[in-house]
Order: sequence, then C-alpha cells, then structure tokens
Amino acid sequence: MDFAALMSKEISKGKPSSQETPDSEPTKKYLKRADLEAQRQEAYLQEQKTIHREREEKLSQKRKLEEEEAARTRERDEKRRRLASGSHKRREEEDQKAERARRRRLGLPDLPPKPQASAEDPPPPASADADIPDDVLISHLRALHEPATLFGETHRQRLRRYRQLTAAPATPAATPGPIPTTLALVPESDMKVPATLPTDAVGRAFLFRQLASYFSMVLAEWAAALGQRPQSVRESFQGRAAEEAMRQSRENMRPLFRRFERGEVEEGILGPVVGIVRAAQERRYVDANDGYLTLSIGKAAWPIGVTMVGIHERSAREKLHESDKGQAHIMSDEVTRKFLQSIKRCLSFAQTRWPPDDQLQLMG
Repeated sequence: MDFAALMSKEISKGKPSSQETPDSEPTKKYLKRADLEAQRQEAYLQEQKTIHREREEKLSQKRKLEEEEAARTRERDEKRRRLASGSHKRREEEDQKAERARRRRLGLPDLPPKPQASAEDPPPPASADADIPDDVLISHLRALHEPATLFGETHRQRLRRYRQLTAAPATPAATPGPIPTTLALVPESDMKVPATLPTDAVGRAFLFRQLASYFSMVLAEWAAALGQRPQSVRESFQGRAAEEAMRQSRENMRPLFRRFERGEVEEGILGPVVGIVRAAQERRYVDANDGYLTLSIGKAAWPIGVTMVGIHERSAREKLHESDKGQAHIMSDEVTRKFLQSIKRCLSFAQTRWPPDDQLQLMG
C-alpha cells in the first residue's frame, strides 16, 4: 500500500459519520469538580429531608402513644381512687359496727349519730393525689430549695417526691402518764384483759390499750408510793436504790409501749404477757410469776451436775430440749430482757399495793 492510500484512510477516520448530526451535543467524558460538588450537596439535602421527615413521624407517633398512656393512667388512677374511697367507707362502717358491738358488750353508751353534710357546708379540700402541672411543680420544688428534677425522674416520681417533702408528720397527741403514749388509755374498770387473744384488729388494738393502761397505772402507783415515804427513808441508800429501780423499770418499758402503739408485739410474747397481766389483775401473783418464768427461761430442762454417767446414752435424753428447737432464747434480746424484768418488778410492787386474799398467792 502506497503512502497516498494510507493518508486517505487516516483522513476518512477523522471525518464524522453520516449517523451523527452536527447539532447533537457530544457525550461528556469528564465532569468538573463544581458539578460533582453540586450533585453531592443535592443528594445530601435530599437525604436530610428524608431523615427529618422520618424523625417527625416517629415523634408524632411517640407523642400519640404517650397521650394514650397518660389517658389510661388517669383512668386507672380515677378507678383506684373510687375503689379506695369505697373501701374506706366500708371500713369505716365495719369499724363503727364493731365499736357499737363492743360498747353494747361493755354496757357503754352508743356512738352519737354521724352528722349529715348539708349544702351550706364548705366543700371538702382537694385530694392529696390531685395532679400538679409540671411547671408549677418545679416552681414549688425550687421554693423548697430542692432540685427541680433528678436524673431520669418522671413527672409522677417528681410529684411523689414533692408529696413526701410537704407531707405533715402525723404526730398524735401523747397521753400524759409515766410513759407518754399515743394510745388512748382506758379507765380502770375496762382494764381487765381477756383470757384469750382477740383475732380481729379492733380487739387487738383495744387489748394494747388495756395493757398500756394497766402498766401506766402500776408505774404511777409505784411512783406515788415512793413519793409518800419520809425524807430520811428517801435519802437513805435503800431509798435511793428503790427510786432508781422504779426509774429504770419505767425507761426499760418504753420499747414495749412503742410496740403497743405500732401493734407489732410478737405472738410468742403477747400471749404470755396477757396471761401474766390477767393473773396479776386477779391477784394470783404466784401464777403470774410462773407465767413470767415460763416466758423468760421456758420449759427446757436445766441439768445440774453430771449429765453423762457411764458410756451409754440415756434413751430419752434427746427429748430434753426438743420443745425449744427452732426458736432462739427470748432472753437473748437485750430490749426484750429489760422490759420483761421490768414487768417482774411491776408484779413485785403490785402484790404489795394490791395484796391477794389468799396468802398462798404471795410471791416469795
């Protein structure tokens, strides 16, 4: 192939084909940096719009769920409030019925009728469970110099914390006596404790009042008897020792009175104490002393001297402490030991203040 043919072939390759029109825009093989940045920014804006739209949808759905949960919570609280008010009314009616039955049994006058609420009476105060707006609640907490909100604290928890801070402590008036107590003391004619422990709450509360009244009467009589002694006797060693014993017994019986107020006396202690008090009220001081010994040291065998003679074990020896298994000794508790010893001292004074008709009932 000569040189002229080669040149014509190369020239023909450089000419445009018949299919391409002169007006058609040629395809861009390369893009500018500015065009790439504009495309990237546009894609980023579209993505951010999609994310923002999805977030708004989730927030609206969450607000809707929270509103539904708040509505259900309000309905539950309202239902619980209605049930509580109904149960409170029923409890009041049952208490009034039991009190009327007790008064009829003791021969006391009946309860006065409850006054009916009239239209002129002032409206009752707002319930303590009423909700408080969050901004008002925060201002109240700041006025009390308390943190407005704690970490992770909800509105209900914040409201409960405000109720606990503003709740007035329930301190009923204490009854004057040797040991001040919130229990209403009963007269001497109603101090006779029953032979068996009551099982209902009303009877148990009245029993605690009877026990507190009896011990208060004994301590008051004890203090009065010590105060009537001559000056020379009171200033003697024996007189000061008797005064100190009375004062120590009074202080040691304070925990027992606190248990009476709370109604938290153990069954293993309450039953024997009631038996001791009943025997003392009937002036059976030997029986009361036996009850004290049974309560304090129990009925366990106390071997004296040699217990194992020989190489063989007795057949019934394992039954000596069988009744005391599974329970701690009652004198192991220091507080219990002290008020039980104080009860014993009250018994010793009671037999001198109210001597028995039968001389065999005097404790040694």
